[in-house]
Amino acid sequence: MNAHRTRRGITAVLTVLLAATLGAAGAGASSADTAPRQQTREIASSTLGSDYRITLTALRSTEDEYAASVRLRVFTRSGDAWKESDRVTVGDVNGWFWYPLTGKGAVCQLSTASTEPAPLTVSLLLTPSLGCSDPAHFLVKQGRIETA
Repeated sequence: MNAHRTRRGITAVLTVLLAATLGAAGAGASSADTAPRQQTREIASSTLGSDYRITLTALRSTEDEYAASVRLRVFTRSGDAWKESDRVTVGDVNGWFWYPLTGKGAVCQLSTASTEPAPLTVSLLLTPSLGCSDPAHFLVKQGRIETA
């Protein structure tokens, strides 16, 4: 019986040592290594002449699988490539629903014009039963986004 207790004690000590070793090995990993990568999906884009490219991207919440944010980005030409010049969040952070935003009919309105400043109107699907959001109005002026 003493031998049985000794084996259990050794097993318990080895288990604690193994857990401590694994914990120490994981402690060196950065949070960027272990953090889940945020899921994104471009839901619309438009090019205004050769001056600007506009994109709307849905960003799935890392805290609530049903919530999402929407990022409006403006790109300007830099040689042969587009370079981001500004970005804003459309509506509230995590104020949208992921599935309607990434499904059919997600963009109710994205209107732009190739003028300077360029007016921009965005309306997105809240849910199929609620319909579309009120339009959000922006101006793109020299590559920067302003609320209209």
